[in-house]
Amino acid sequence: MSVVNEKRSGSEELNQDPVVDLNIKRGPSRPYVVSEPPEKLGKLRTVHTRNERLLVATLAVITGAVRLYNLSWPNSVIFDEVHFGKFASYYIRNSFFMDVHPPLAKMMFAWIASLVGFEGNFDFDSIGKFFPANVPYILMRSLAATTGALTVIMLYFTLRASGVRVWIAFVSGLCFALENSYVTISRYILLDAPLIFFISASAYCFKRYELYPSGTSQSFRYLVATGVCLGLASSAKWVGLFTVAWVGVLCLWRLWFFVGDLSKPVCSTFKIAAAKGSILLGVPLLLYTFFFYLHFETLDKDGEGAGFFSPEFRTSLKGNNIPQNVMAEVGTGSVVTIRHTGTMGGYLHSHPHDFPGGSQQQQITLYPHLDANNEWYVMLYDQPNNTVTSFENLADGTKIRLLHPLSYRRLHSHDHKPPVSENSDWQKEVSCYGFEGFEGDANDDWVIEIDKDASAPGPAQERVRALETKFRLRHAMMNCYLFSHEVKLPKWGYDQQEVTCAYSGLPSLTLWAVEQSYNEFLPEDTEIISYKPSSFWQKLVEYHQKMWHINNNLVDSHVYESMPSSWPFLLRGIGYWSQHHRHVYLLGNAILWWSVTAFIVIFGLVVAGELVAWQLGKPILQDSRLINFHIQVIQYLLGYAIHLAPFFLMQRQMFLHHYLPAYYFGILAFGHALDILVTYVLRRQRTVGYIVIGVFVLSCLHFFKKYSPIIYGLPWTKQLCEKSQWLSGWDYSCANYLDTYEEYSKLDLNQGLLPEATAAV
Repeated sequence: MSVVNEKRSGSEELNQDPVVDLNIKRGPSRPYVVSEPPEKLGKLRTVHTRNERLLVATLAVITGAVRLYNLSWPNSVIFDEVHFGKFASYYIRNSFFMDVHPPLAKMMFAWIASLVGFEGNFDFDSIGKFFPANVPYILMRSLAATTGALTVIMLYFTLRASGVRVWIAFVSGLCFALENSYVTISRYILLDAPLIFFISASAYCFKRYELYPSGTSQSFRYLVATGVCLGLASSAKWVGLFTVAWVGVLCLWRLWFFVGDLSKPVCSTFKIAAAKGSILLGVPLLLYTFFFYLHFETLDKDGEGAGFFSPEFRTSLKGNNIPQNVMAEVGTGSVVTIRHTGTMGGYLHSHPHDFPGGSQQQQITLYPHLDANNEWYVMLYDQPNNTVTSFENLADGTKIRLLHPLSYRRLHSHDHKPPVSENSDWQKEVSCYGFEGFEGDANDDWVIEIDKDASAPGPAQERVRALETKFRLRHAMMNCYLFSHEVKLPKWGYDQQEVTCAYSGLPSLTLWAVEQSYNEFLPEDTEIISYKPSSFWQKLVEYHQKMWHINNNLVDSHVYESMPSSWPFLLRGIGYWSQHHRHVYLLGNAILWWSVTAFIVIFGLVVAGELVAWQLGKPILQDSRLINFHIQVIQYLLGYAIHLAPFFLMQRQMFLHHYLPAYYFGILAFGHALDILVTYVLRRQRTVGYIVIGVFVLSCLHFFKKYSPIIYGLPWTKQLCEKSQWLSGWDYSCANYLDTYEEYSKLDLNQGLLPEATAAV
């Protein structure tokens, strides 16, 4: 074959039309669409030629160069590396911690760091802290960069699998490679890059699955691969569950067409659907559970995050300080610690500090750590100063007083407003009142009410037993209940949890249990009990309860938080790092970002117009390219909506990076918009179409280049910075930059400014 013919053949391969006509057949009562894809479709929409492989390799090289460039800078901790770098260190040290995200992505950073001998002896304490030589932060960042680069390749493959021509898929991938926000999150020890890679792999595998007839080995292979990728995405962040939902919606979409296919028996169709559902739900669930199993097996030592969990959970950790071998029976003369079971606040506590307002009596709080100030001496209400000479069980309804041995004051409540919840009419102050020799008063009296449903079956439902009995303490005079909730006292209360006496509120917040118990009047052979360590499944359930609870309570304001309604318009970014007159700032490529948003609006209007035309009896969607365009774009925009809509229901802190999974699906849809522009809208003037696309790519490249200093933390000048701030919400500080590039050569990079950025979750 001549050189000319080879070039012509290669050009034809790259310009091959990957869209086939719908196969419509006539049935006995109506025409129907054959739901199974033709055999040639798989070859048309996958990489199978040498020229296309070279094109993919070129895209990979460009993407790698963009994301791997100068990963050693900044050479200090940035943004959420304070969390996820620290968690990697905890994994390596086997020290238990608590995080609101599933474990996979964090474990990946730990695994790659441990491969080169990192011992987890750097805690990533604060933004701007310099990395010592023994921290393999470049290697850890390279993991994020690699997954970020692979995401670009996945986008290319996904567009090809959904019917986009080779060159348009390449151009779309190139624009995505130059998307500032994805480059930024792919360069640091953050969870977003692995998450979005797993999401992109899920989308690709499902699109490949759609290319093959049901029951074939290729179909089964990509169906299982989709389940695996969904499991990986869900195990990196819960956002991956939105991807599971998207795939589920697409399965229902396919089921609708399968049911309408008269060549397929309905019974076999539903059998296939059930098998598909079991794979797409079962495989992710198995992987998700497996990674949590690894998480618990790895983090087997007691650590700072263990305080969030129940004693039963913590008992399973090595080196825990949970009381063991406790006297089971509790009664008069017992010295006890009393744990609040409804929150993670800890133990009923008092210390020699008074409330600054209200009664100005000694403070009562919840304190999460073991301490002598947590101890209380149990006595009957009518013998407060008599020496206890014998043991008497505490049955349901017993009226008692609790003496704080270190201060000789008693647990007390009265008609004063609580110190923090002073606007709650249903709560009263609880204090520690009295002095040595004082007999006390009726406001020291509390009635034990055992919650039989919450207590362990047996004697713990009849009398107070350590660890096993859950009870309430009702104030005998005011009939309110000893209560605590997740409200912290100010600095004068040492940020400990508020305790009040409540007339209402959640019943679980009035439940208490005795944890430590000692009584000198019990015989030496008295029954001794300990907490039973939680099983794996119990730990899994409790961990998820804490994850959900903590996630919902991340409501404190943050300087860089933003609302979902602003994300499609790129109204503000996120400051990651600021030192040495440089910034790292998360900001999208406005050219691509706003184009995606505009396309979504335009497509919505077009579809609305087409529906009106259809209702009027006018023909629509007569071209196979248009049909494929509508199907693919609608499916990707479903992914966009499913990954964005839940954030409108959340009350927690939210940031621009939460938009990136939805934005990925928007870019996939926009890739089809570029394709339809050339193949249909400008089909008679394709040169014009390619010129338009070329100008668009150059515009994305220009924006990327112009804003690269805030991606890579490079020198910039005040003047260039000020010109770059198109919107007021792009609030990186131009005042921190120097006036000229020459001034940067005089800086000592071993001494930096105080970091301005703050971490998020």
